[in-house]
Amino acid sequence: MSETALPSAAAPQSGRLSSWQLLMANRLAAVGLFALSAILLIAILAPILPLPDPDITDQPNRLLPPLSPGHLLGTDHLGRDILSRLIWGTQVSILVGISATAIAALIGSLIGLSAGYVGGKADNIMMRLIDMLMAFPYILLALAIVAVLGPGLLNALYAIAVVNIPFFARNIRGVTLSIRHSEFVDAARLSGKGHLAILFTEVLPNVLPVIVITMSTTVGWMILETAGLSFLGLGAQPPTSDLGSMLGQGRAQLFTAPHVSMVPGIMIFLLVMSINLLGDGIRDVLDPRLRSGALNRPMAVTTIDRAVKPEPRKANAALLEVANLETGFRSGNRVNAAVKGVSFSLNKGECLGLIGESGSGKSVTALSLLGLVASPPGVISNGAVYLDGEDVLSQPDSQIVAQRGGRVSYVFQDPLTTLHPLFSVGDQIAEAITAHQRMDGKTARAQAVELMETVGIRDAQQRASAYPHELSGGQRQRIGIAMALANDPDVIIADEPTTALDVTVQARILELLQKLRRERGLALLLITHDFGVVAQICDRVAVMKDGEIVEQGETSDVLRAPQHAYTKRLIACVPELGVGRAFLDKVRPLFSGKGAEA
Repeated sequence: MSETALPSAAAPQSGRLSSWQLLMANRLAAVGLFALSAILLIAILAPILPLPDPDITDQPNRLLPPLSPGHLLGTDHLGRDILSRLIWGTQVSILVGISATAIAALIGSLIGLSAGYVGGKADNIMMRLIDMLMAFPYILLALAIVAVLGPGLLNALYAIAVVNIPFFARNIRGVTLSIRHSEFVDAARLSGKGHLAILFTEVLPNVLPVIVITMSTTVGWMILETAGLSFLGLGAQPPTSDLGSMLGQGRAQLFTAPHVSMVPGIMIFLLVMSINLLGDGIRDVLDPRLRSGALNRPMAVTTIDRAVKPEPRKANAALLEVANLETGFRSGNRVNAAVKGVSFSLNKGECLGLIGESGSGKSVTALSLLGLVASPPGVISNGAVYLDGEDVLSQPDSQIVAQRGGRVSYVFQDPLTTLHPLFSVGDQIAEAITAHQRMDGKTARAQAVELMETVGIRDAQQRASAYPHELSGGQRQRIGIAMALANDPDVIIADEPTTALDVTVQARILELLQKLRRERGLALLLITHDFGVVAQICDRVAVMKDGEIVEQGETSDVLRAPQHAYTKRLIACVPELGVGRAFLDKVRPLFSGKGAEA
């Protein structure tokens, strides 16, 4: 964790990375781009560069070494200038590779689009034909096609294009199948559009990025395949030459004049590597998730980037105290604030309700307490989290990780997504125990069963071997609570633990949390958007709106006499039995704007 200063507010800040910035952020892709640009520029300028004729032979000056006068890279076995032949041969190889890729992409994409969109027997017939092509080793199939058509660069181009059609067809068909019944396609169909119009105006634009990515990663392979055919004498024919034919002609002098074959070999390597590296970068640019940073690998803890390191508090202060916490998400060079100056405290045995509508910053606040906000892009830019007077965010990463599930536990909102689907619930509770305590597996398993009984799961011994999908929603939530209790924590953070549960199960989960709080004396931070739940179990309440706490106090005081207009509106959203239509007349002024002033 770093305690570095934040960028100056006056510095120009941008939003999301542009396509160029994203490409340059990938250093390997940038290297590939500049290397390929240099190669392409030299190949394009071949007609105007002061180069000797690549086809003129000069037997007295054959096999000259590199750096010879008038021949920078030497000469081949016929005395031809290698540099000139290399530049012209690179031009030919690039043209053939791009042309073969374009042909394969066009035909393969049309087959994939048609098969994926039409489906049924037509899809089955087209894909079986594609499977027949894929059943042959591609290089043998290319050799067979050239053998039938005859040696020649154009025939090699056709052969390479044909053997790569299945690759495009398979990829595009898969993407088309996944979107052919999407809502926007159904809407276009219902609006009266014909099949061709739907295919080329609705489906194709969504498939186009996949086609571009596939092409960018295939060009290099096409160049290699063409070079392979030319190396065998089936591609470019004299006097025309490409990199493959130069490599093939130089193999006879590999021991006497190795530069004749090494020079085109190195060029093939540089050309294909630069194309492949650039292809990876293009894939990143076209992926909106990578552009937003959503696919960046998260770190073990949230990035801490505070301008000032806070001072420790007295040990006799509140059990958990949050002071001026600010958390945001980095987008390009800008940090978009999600939590702004949040402060609250929680004493031993107390229940604090953190309430607000969806998107108000409740979960981000709770996740920030132990560095659980995904980072990147999450960053804590200010404030402190004191646990028994010590700032958690100033501790080493290993110590923060040790706090999780130890002194502070978390009950997540959806246990079906947080529990591992491939391990039994008993093993997962036991793992939560052994992560913080030294004990053998048998003892941990027995303690896991005991915890399951504590949270009210019947037949705990048998249920411990069940997988998450075999349990009901309420049972999975109880498993989450059992894992939170595994190491006798001081604080439990419950993030909307009753969401998506029916009313009776909600009541049981809330009753269980209350019972555990009374029996174990632990502190409970309850995140919810329901004032009815807050009124039932919370001692104090803090109301969040747009990342800020707008009101907090004793639950009874806030419910009886709310001070902030937003709190009034939240309370007004709780329906009252027996009021009927009068309920709407009562709450309408609060949402009309007249009664919305704070």
